[in-house]
Amino acid sequence: MTTLLINGRIHSPAQPDATAMAVRDGVIAWLGSDDVGRTLHPDARVVDLEGGFVAPAFVDSHVHVTATGLNLNGLDLRAATSLRHCLQLLADHAQVHRDGPVWGHGWDESGWPERTPPSTDDLDAVLGDRPAYLARIDVHSAVATTALRRVVPDLAAAAGFSPQDPLTADAHHLIRAAARAHLTTRQRHDARVAALDHAAAHGIVAVHECAGPEIGGLDDWLELRALDHGVDVIGLWGEAARDADHAKSLIAETGAHGLAGDLFVDGALGSRTALLHAPYSDAGDTRGNRYLDQDTITAHLQACTQAGIPAGFHVIGDAAVSAVVDALAVVAGEHGAPAVARCGHRLEHLEMVTAAQAAQLGAWGVTASVQPMFDALWGGDAGMYAQRLGPQRARQLNPFALLASEGVPIAFGSDTPVTSMNPWETVRAAVLHHTETAAISPRAAFTAATRGGWRACGVRDGVSGTLTPGAPASYAIWDADELEVSAPANAVQRWSTDPRSRVPALPRLADAELPRCRQTVHRGVVIYG
Repeated sequence: MTTLLINGRIHSPAQPDATAMAVRDGVIAWLGSDDVGRTLHPDARVVDLEGGFVAPAFVDSHVHVTATGLNLNGLDLRAATSLRHCLQLLADHAQVHRDGPVWGHGWDESGWPERTPPSTDDLDAVLGDRPAYLARIDVHSAVATTALRRVVPDLAAAAGFSPQDPLTADAHHLIRAAARAHLTTRQRHDARVAALDHAAAHGIVAVHECAGPEIGGLDDWLELRALDHGVDVIGLWGEAARDADHAKSLIAETGAHGLAGDLFVDGALGSRTALLHAPYSDAGDTRGNRYLDQDTITAHLQACTQAGIPAGFHVIGDAAVSAVVDALAVVAGEHGAPAVARCGHRLEHLEMVTAAQAAQLGAWGVTASVQPMFDALWGGDAGMYAQRLGPQRARQLNPFALLASEGVPIAFGSDTPVTSMNPWETVRAAVLHHTETAAISPRAAFTAATRGGWRACGVRDGVSGTLTPGAPASYAIWDADELEVSAPANAVQRWSTDPRSRVPALPRLADAELPRCRQTVHRGVVIYG
């Protein structure tokens, strides 16, 4: 059976003026005008789009599915405007949900007037003898009640421990594992379904799950992998390989696409655990944390390159980036740049990267899996980045234009639950970057959020992430108020915005309501709407 969509606006570089699209057996069969479509497909099931905008479905290149669902079903603290407000949200939640542990996420003291995170005593005063785990927005530190701390015998001896302040490093991993142990199988299942439903409702058909021993553990990943939902879950397992045989055994054990994702070289800027060359501006006694030594980083890249497996790391601070780039140089020197590029290695976040490093990464074909919403939330001269690093260093963060200019493959993700999963917010954030010279065009941003995600997981067929005959019928239908073609203010703009250039338009993102998803279809199957 052929389905013919008519009376819409189809985003297709192959047919920029298309108003109709035919789908057969999960594949795009044809694009063109309504009248021609009806003539060519007289027996098709006709769907009137009523002016809807049809675009390739999105791919989120960095997610934590279970944690996202726990946030959707639990306590979301991202709206807290002060310490007092945070504790009130906690009290309100506990009043409604009287049984079991409290799992919360999203507090961010950098935007509060007190600039002070919750303490153990603060939580105990609200919850009494009830276990509770409340992760900071970057999920690299957390506060916990005494009742939860009590069940971790070696917590006080762990790196990153504090009796009252947020737990970081090993102490955070221990307390998070203890909090997860309180969750039932049903809670975990419901959380995953909620997260993937949420993705589909935002036009997303595939997500890259960044799993690992210190994140959700093997059981969490295997349970997620076994879930039959409709949204593709591509696994990245964050565990260092010792040699090629070990790398292959880890892939066999987990069924993951690669040994990448959140294999932590360092932490996060908000928690002051990102590894820096120079001290933090608001904490001159620290340069952050380093979780992997140079030999381990190099050995992992060596092992995965020899095995032909994608490797990767979580890197945020400039010293962490330097460590990985130095290790890549060693491996590329031994095996050659083409061998490195064939593996599809990737770096998550990559917030502090120099022009010279970007040129090297581009030559080695290393994908930058980046999160534009980080800049939207924390950029600018008064944002968290400026607090932690000072305005000058802060303006150099998340240089998407630099990465693109050096040929670094870019894929956009949300790092959900850290930021919103709405992909249009991600695209807009890349276009409206706080640092104008770091911004990229809407077309480049849209590509990074669609085709970029497929390429980052090894799908390089030339058609996935596009609407063109022969491509998988993975698309979303949107209510979009206004479409436009935009480009940087130069000669390219004068060409690309001319209707004769046949460049497909995208929804207007600046000073406009973001598109609203009506329906999401993956390989011809409706998964939302």
